[in-house]
Amino acid sequence: MAQSDTLYRYIFEDYQVRAELVQLNETLQTILSQRDYPPAIRTILAELLAATSLLTATLKFEGDITVQLQGTGTLHYVAINGNNQQQMRGVARWDETSYQDSDVLSELVGDNARLVITIAPANGERYQGIVALAEEGVAASIENYFAQSEQLPTHLWLFFQDDKKSPCCAGLLIQQLPVKAHELSNDYQHIYELTRTATAQEIFTLPAEQMLYRLYHQEKVRLFDPQPVEFACTCSKERCQAALFSMHEDELLSICEEQGAIAMHCEFCGSEYRFDKNAITELFHGAANQPKTH
Repeated sequence: MAQSDTLYRYIFEDYQVRAELVQLNETLQTILSQRDYPPAIRTILAELLAATSLLTATLKFEGDITVQLQGTGTLHYVAINGNNQQQMRGVARWDETSYQDSDVLSELVGDNARLVITIAPANGERYQGIVALAEEGVAASIENYFAQSEQLPTHLWLFFQDDKKSPCCAGLLIQQLPVKAHELSNDYQHIYELTRTATAQEIFTLPAEQMLYRLYHQEKVRLFDPQPVEFACTCSKERCQAALFSMHEDELLSICEEQGAIAMHCEFCGSEYRFDKNAITELFHGAANQPKTH
């Protein structure tokens, strides 16, 4: 990929349409390296990562976002956490004893699967939107979310190249800007027809500026400053201490007696935090025995 781990926002001077392009490499590679994910789950994680990056930029808020795929099949949970600074992390959970890889999404997630989007602004109330997981996949599900919540025409195209040494993913999004009913035109359909010609080979090999020129060379495109995307995990010793502090001290000391220490493992980044009997005693009776999260 010519330029990776970057989000680009752009608009069209002559049309009421906004758009985004994201190209990801190292962020995805870090997420996929945490576990030996089967091929189909790698694809879903990659698409969900690109979609979350695009979605976060579109919503224009300050705070955290979680996009989850929840199902009843052998693949029962996939999540990408991110924020307005484009710091991302992700994880998937599946039944390793009965899982069978499949390109058919419904065979993995089962019936009544859903996409859950949770937005937690730095200031303001938490919001959660839920839509049924579309048979067509992640992109169609996000499109349905926008149709249900913002009622603005929105389309996404998601791409994944599963190179084991350097996997990469990318995405394109276009969205109609709010206009009055009498101002609606064929502008959006025109941009849609141009954008849908994008290919995986182009988006993984061309720099963003060349990619946009290839798609829209006859249009006036205003490209805003690019925003870097990176992997970042919010786990910490302080967060673990806060979780332990909510439990009974005797119960924790009993676990330490049996196992030598309490080990807390982060699914997202692989970090492990260990607390022995002395650490538990200090947590409940030390000078600073009111843990704080950061």
